[in-house]
Formats: sequence, structure tokens, C-alpha cells
Amino acid sequence: MISCIVKTKIKVFLVFLFALVVSFGAYAQEASEQAEVSQKGVVPGAAEGAAQAASTGGLPVDDAAIVEAGDALFKNNCAVCHSAGSDVIVGPGLQGVNQRRSQEWLHSWIRNSQALIQSGDADAIAVYNEYNKQAMPSFNFTDAEITSILTYIEASASAAAVPATVGSDVAQAPGEGVGSDAIGAVGGYLDIVLVVLILVLIVLVVTLLLITSVLKNYLNTNRKLNEYDNEVVNQRFDFSKIYKSKAVRTLVVLIFVVVLLDLTWDTAMGIGIQEGYQPKQPIAFSHKLHAGEHQIDCNYCHTTVYKSKSASIPSANICMNCHSQIKKESPEIQKIYKAIERGQPIEWVRIHNLPDLSYFNHSQHTQVGGIECQTCHGPIQEMDVVYQYSPLTMGWCIDCHRETPLNTEGNGYYDKLVELHESSSKGAFTVSSNGGTECSKCHY
Repeated sequence: MISCIVKTKIKVFLVFLFALVVSFGAYAQEASEQAEVSQKGVVPGAAEGAAQAASTGGLPVDDAAIVEAGDALFKNNCAVCHSAGSDVIVGPGLQGVNQRRSQEWLHSWIRNSQALIQSGDADAIAVYNEYNKQAMPSFNFTDAEITSILTYIEASASAAAVPATVGSDVAQAPGEGVGSDAIGAVGGYLDIVLVVLILVLIVLVVTLLLITSVLKNYLNTNRKLNEYDNEVVNQRFDFSKIYKSKAVRTLVVLIFVVVLLDLTWDTAMGIGIQEGYQPKQPIAFSHKLHAGEHQIDCNYCHTTVYKSKSASIPSANICMNCHSQIKKESPEIQKIYKAIERGQPIEWVRIHNLPDLSYFNHSQHTQVGGIECQTCHGPIQEMDVVYQYSPLTMGWCIDCHRETPLNTEGNGYYDKLVELHESSSKGAFTVSSNGGTECSKCHY
């Protein structure tokens, strides 16, 4: 009878726990759905944003294709010396430039600023003198390309002027329940609920143990138990039987052997792999500052990234395109000056190395394959000191070749291959489908 009482209490406790977990799961799902609904709600300040975006200089800021094209041209050609905001880099910040200057003047300035200065244009001369007579390069852009750049600048200014919208990363004032902050608020609340739930469970377990102890003492003191009930109530656990058991000892030995083999295997397979390698460079160069904050395109410094077997290491001359004017007195920049004065290259430490037995063509991946730098190099725009993000092993490369689809649209070379692939197998036409996992592709 006593055993039945104990078993019943345990069953009740387990049912209670199950009900509590299910209730918490339902609440979490409801909160998540409410957060999703809040994301799809009305954008606060939309009317004000529309009013602010009305003055765009007649540029098509709502045309995503034009803005995207201007974004690419700006980052590849202009971002080294200009920001789309108000920050001065080498030249002035371009925020509001479409309101300060006419479109005709801007087109003439971008194509050939020196010709405009020599023509005696007062505005051109004033800008030239204000920024230390630093000559701006000429660009052989079409009218459409210049318009796309100016549209991108205007769109950036309009986006900055519009109040925080749903899903934006801009922090809102306390009490505003829209966007990512609403989700963050729900997430934080759920964390508190989860902690409280864990504390409640701990209290319940302790309470159950106390009740069990009190009940046991009561039964031993006031009840005459038969042999079976006495064994149930006063059962003792003998720990010595566990560590003296042959099965347990065998299991411990097996676990020790497996762990030792696993460590040995990981160590052996890690030979030659430099994942996480982060050497100290001769000059403290921050990709987070240049590629992240200033959004300088990788192609500006690594000039052969799209057209050569390997991405070039930037020379001191590339650094001096900007640092002949910017932070000239910095101790790190002075190292560049000393290298130029001595006629010696900067001895950058190579981070990403492949064995000589492997053939790798950088342009084949970036230009032809359209692979982003971050795919292999990781979040390079967030690294103050660059490190090897990916293992760069053969297995890692083969997995990528098996999973990456080939863009065959508009290329007649692949038409028959794609047709044969679709008729004989399922799935996408990947690099592997085109022979990308054959040994001779990388090992001649």
C-alpha cells in the first residue's frame, strides 16, 4: 500500500511538470506570434518619412535597380575619398549634394573636375581650395551611371532621415512596441519567465524531497510496516556496488579509450590546418575600420581579386592614395612612409595558405562563380585583426562544390549539360555536376 502511495505522488508530480512545460510552450508560441504580428504592423512615422523623402532632386530614389547600381559604382570608385553621409574623408561628405549643386554641374564635376576648375567656375574653385587642392580623378561615366550614383546618395540620405521602421536596428524609446525592439522585449521577458520556471521546478523538487522525508519518518514512528512496505520505505542505495561492478568498470575503460582515440584522431587530422591563425602584422591595419565602417570595396586594395589566380597584397602606393592626406602623423601610417623612403615593400604576413599540390584560381570563384569574399574569409568587415575563418581543407572545398549551384543562365555552353543532368538525376546542377569534385580539377 505504501509503495502505491509513493508511486501515485510521483505520477502526480510528473503530470504537473508536463502540464507546466506544455503551458510554457504554448505561451512562448503565442508571444512569438504576437511579435510577428507586430513586425507586420503600421510603420510609425511613415507620413513624416514620406514628407522628408519628397525633396529628392528629381532623382528616381524609388527605383531599386538604379539605387543598387549606384551603390556598386559608389563603393568601387567614390567611397575611398567620400562618404554618402556628412563625414569628411579626403573629400567632403556628399549628403545633400543634390540640393547644393545642379545636376548639370555635378555631371561636369564628376567627369572632369580639373576642366571645370580651369573654366573659372567659382563653385569648383571654392571646393578645390577648401580641400587642400586635392585633385579629384576624372571618371568616364555615362549620364545614366552618374545619375545612379547621385540617386544612391540621395536614397541613403532619405533612408537616414526616415524614422526607425519595423525591423530596423535603430533603438526606440521605452514603451514603443514595434520592430526588432518589440521582439527583443518579448525575448527578454521570456528569459525571465524561463528563469522563474526553473526556480519553481527546483522548489518543487526540494518540497517533494521534504514531504518524502517527513512521510518516511512518520511511517517509521507511528506505523507497523510489513516486510515489503518496510523495504520500500527504508530502502538504501549502496554506492559501493556501482564502482565494484565489472560492467561499470568496463564502461569507464571504454569511455576513456574512446576519448583518447578521439583526441588522437583530432590532433592527427588537424596537422597542417591553420583555422583561427591570426599572426601579428607589421602595421596595425583594421579591416573593420576600412571595409566595415568606411565600406571600401575589397577590389580597391586587392586589385587582382576578380582577374587573377590570387588576390594581390596591396602595395604602399595604394595606402598612400588616402594616407597622403589622412592621419599622416599616426605612428602606424609613419611606417608606410618609412617603407616608401627605404624603397622596401611592407612585409605583410600571409594568412591564407594552400599547399603547393593544390590548384586554386581566385578569379574563377569571385568573377565567374560570383562567390562573396565572406563565404571563405568570414565576416572580414568585422575583423580588427584578420584571422583564417575557414579550415580550407579538401573536404571543406568538396562539400562546397557539392552544394553550390552553377549559374548557367544565358550561357549556351551549359544547355546540353543541364539537359542531360535533369534527365538522369535529381537536384540542382552544382559545381560537382560539372566535374568539380574530380581529382584532376585541383591536383594536376
